[in-house]
Amino acid sequence: MDLDQAVSRPTPRVAMLVHDADLRGEIRRIAAAADVVLDEIAGAVGRQLWQAPHVVVVDTPTAQSLILDRMPRRRGVVLVCSSSPDLNDWETASALGAEHVIGLPKQEFELVEVFGARSDADTGGGPVIAIVGGRGGAGASTFAAALAVFGASTRYRADTLLIDVDSAGGGIDLLLGAEHVPGLRWPSLVLEGGRVSPVALHNALPSAAPGLTVLACGRGEFALDPNPAAVSAVIEAGSSAGNLVVGDVPRRPSDAGDAFLDAADLVVIVVPAELRASAAAEAVVARVAAHSRHSGLVVRGPAPGGLRGSDIAAALGVPILAAVRPEPRLADLLERGGLRLRRRSPLRVAAAAVLAAVEDRTIARGRAA
Repeated sequence: MDLDQAVSRPTPRVAMLVHDADLRGEIRRIAAAADVVLDEIAGAVGRQLWQAPHVVVVDTPTAQSLILDRMPRRRGVVLVCSSSPDLNDWETASALGAEHVIGLPKQEFELVEVFGARSDADTGGGPVIAIVGGRGGAGASTFAAALAVFGASTRYRADTLLIDVDSAGGGIDLLLGAEHVPGLRWPSLVLEGGRVSPVALHNALPSAAPGLTVLACGRGEFALDPNPAAVSAVIEAGSSAGNLVVGDVPRRPSDAGDAFLDAADLVVIVVPAELRASAAAEAVVARVAAHSRHSGLVVRGPAPGGLRGSDIAAALGVPILAAVRPEPRLADLLERGGLRLRRRSPLRVAAAAVLAAVEDRTIARGRAA
């Protein structure tokens, strides 16, 4: 199988998450008049399903449920009601982050305009993947960099954003050979108002390769944990623009790391194929489970004691996504110009497996309460 074509790209759409039957009928009629495809979603809504469409139309009861489920803010949310909006509707819309509050049928032309305005906007709903080591020195930062490099080189999405949340890691831009590339790092990135323009963010960050931007932590006296609100804003900007967002998350608990785990569609735990590494990963698995229902293992070789990836997965109760053979000349690559992936690179194969997993709807359906 060609790894460059191993994963599909979902088609953006307009989604309706509306409890009221009369409102659903009105929205169907308006969508038909606006010549847009309407995807009616019932039941549990996971983060990827929530973030994928261009436009999401909700009513007040559904919006209140989404707020309780702590769904992240996103662009293109419309709250509709069956008469003129009241105070409860406006308060709910504000809490969810809805951009429009529309009373039907009186304001139906506004909904038509929203459908038209968003049809050629961003692709929305880019997947968010967190990478965390099961123990110190597991190779999580290297795999995060490899996943980002693979995503960019295969054009999995239009762009890939690699976010460094591990302030003790020395800066993930070093792994990519981008430490001297001009652009903002975390110490210099200041966000006002809790949001950031995707285009402005992309233009401000260093480009490590075509289609790959990186937001790295500082070094030395500038090695400070990012602000968790800023982490959430950067993730939202990258994902809402339809980009692949990859995060290098520290195994030690931190507010910034927790913010990334909360936003992730999939958390990948990197564990060396060793007994002590498996034992150490138990605490990390428990921490991840408090933030996300969707995690998987990447088990890195060699396995000096013959421990198999399936054994580690069974012991930790986490599905295995990939077992990775040692990467030839990895240390030399990292020291001489940054990570590059050969066509048959073991890290490349593992990266393809992770991207295929995140495309599976079962991975992105639901989250920890």
